[in-house]
Amino acid sequence: MTVAMYPGRFDPVTKGHVDIATRASTIYERVIIAVAESRSALFSTEERCQLAIDAVAHLDNVGVTTFSGLTIEAAQSHGANVLIRGLRAITDFTVEFDMALMNRKMAPDVESVYLMTAAEHMFISASRVRELAGFGRDVSDLVPPNVATAITEKMAARDQG
Repeated sequence: MTVAMYPGRFDPVTKGHVDIATRASTIYERVIIAVAESRSALFSTEERCQLAIDAVAHLDNVGVTTFSGLTIEAAQSHGANVLIRGLRAITDFTVEFDMALMNRKMAPDVESVYLMTAAEHMFISASRVRELAGFGRDVSDLVPPNVATAITEKMAARDQG
């Protein structure tokens, strides 16, 4: 069985992330979205994990977990032999290329596979979503419905607190 891990911060999950997970689910028998722990994230690790679970609930062979430490070690601990990464532009490739080489050195049996983001999602990034939401802009066309609700509530709470 081929197990693929799709790691990232997912702060928050975007429609681009869901697109990559959906496409990966048609290629691999099992896909694990691995939410990286991060102290600087807008959403807690638990919140990001739940947002991802809800966003991919329609995908039977996709699960969600959290991890800390090295991505490659998390992949190995979950029995993943493929790392899935999404690419939007050449700048993504530059960063991903370096990571792939280091991952290959540490775990030659784990392949890095890259999926090009769908054209309609190429401009979406979680950091831009957070930035727009922070300015009170509607981001519902950039994220799944559950995430749009959560980010609106998070920003409202931040503004009140």
